[in-house]
Amino acid sequence: MEFSLPVSLGALLVIVVIGVAGLAGSGVMALETTLMMVAPSMLAFGFIAFALGMKHGEYRIGSGQ
Repeated sequence: MEFSLPVSLGALLVIVVIGVAGLAGSGVMALETTLMMVAPSMLAFGFIAFALGMKHGEYRIGSGQ
């Protein structure tokens, strides 16, 4: 499987959707709280980690390590 930008972002989105759906379905907290606070924070963290991972990969390729 080749990871292009759309495939990688799609995988990230699937992971976030599964996490939010599991949390919403478990009844641990209110659905409104899950959708207004948890989902955006999961997406923000996912995108930040994704960007840092891409930059680290570019660094590793560029430095020959």
